[in-house]
Amino acid sequence: QVQLVESGGGQVQAGGSLRLSCAASGRPLTLYSTGWFRQAPGKEREFVAHNSRSGGGSYYGDSAKGRFTISRDNAKNTLYLQMNSLEPEDTAVYYCAASFPSKFFSGGYDRVGNYDYWGQGTQVTVSS
Repeated sequence: QVQLVESGGGQVQAGGSLRLSCAASGRPLTLYSTGWFRQAPGKEREFVAHNSRSGGGSYYGDSAKGRFTISRDNAKNTLYLQMNSLEPEDTAVYYCAASFPSKFFSGGYDRVGNYDYWGQGTQVTVSS
């Protein structure tokens, strides 16, 4: 199975940018469709972005559209989330996740339960 480790979180001022990384090991990331979620204190885990195994389709949650970009570097076995124009409301622990593409044949890329593998999370704090 694949293991996922996030990095790149930190503290940034509103309007700033961060790039999160998710390094995969154990199996090639090319086997999986991948996603990013986030969870703020006292709130449910929220869908941020999804990237299909083929790389041909990317989907974003409403809060991420126009500001965040999901991408992957298969040679480095790493998934990325570029976050621009950050707002205090983006403060959360960010998680990367993966699952075999068959889980998404009927959509559902925004559902936590459709992802089988998760990283430990990285904290992002945006100050006003």
